[in-house]
Amino acid sequence: VEQLYEMEGMELRKNQIDTLLGPGMNIHRNPLNGRNFEYFSEDPCVAGTMAAAQLKGMGKYGVTGTIKHFAGNNQEFKRHDANGVVSERALREIYFPAFHACLKAGAKTVMSAYNKLNGIPCAMNEWLLTKVLREEWGFDGFVVSDWGASYDVPSAIAAGTDLTMPGPLGIRNIVDAVNSGRLPEEKLDTAIRNILRVTLGSTAFTGKYPEFHLQE
Repeated sequence: VEQLYEMEGMELRKNQIDTLLGPGMNIHRNPLNGRNFEYFSEDPCVAGTMAAAQLKGMGKYGVTGTIKHFAGNNQEFKRHDANGVVSERALREIYFPAFHACLKAGAKTVMSAYNKLNGIPCAMNEWLLTKVLREEWGFDGFVVSDWGASYDVPSAIAAGTDLTMPGPLGIRNIVDAVNSGRLPEEKLDTAIRNILRVTLGSTAFTGKYPEFHLQE
């Protein structure tokens, strides 16, 4: 697997792509989940081992991955509304291990999920994104929301989402939230710092891309 994704890393890098939106490593729980084909396994050890190998392979060419979808995103039906009610033991034994394995393999970006986790949307879940991901696991990259999953952008920033996608949605709301005191400015500074920490070391910033030879 690592050799396979080393070749993908070479192709991505030569096409001036620095970050893959993957690997996806959500656990196979529902056979009707339309995205099971993207994920590795129903087994957290297998999922973590395979996803970490993918990251290590791509990393040989300086390409990183965005590990997703954090966490408990195991169905597509009503994925914006679904509420995963999961015990902490189940989270730590089944749903978290693959993500933790990828952080050890050098992942620099994490994508939060659409669903709620124990009643709180993942992109706005401080326990998930700050307490576990950063304080407990020591993650120093940046967190990006799934597309449109920051249902309230200032709340998402405060909880630990650094980059809301897609695009410049909610910028006025961020400014207003800082000016009103609802969003502490240091939270915004932290989000910007997390993004820059990854960006400044990327080929997108240095512009030093190798040439791409199709025949090769």
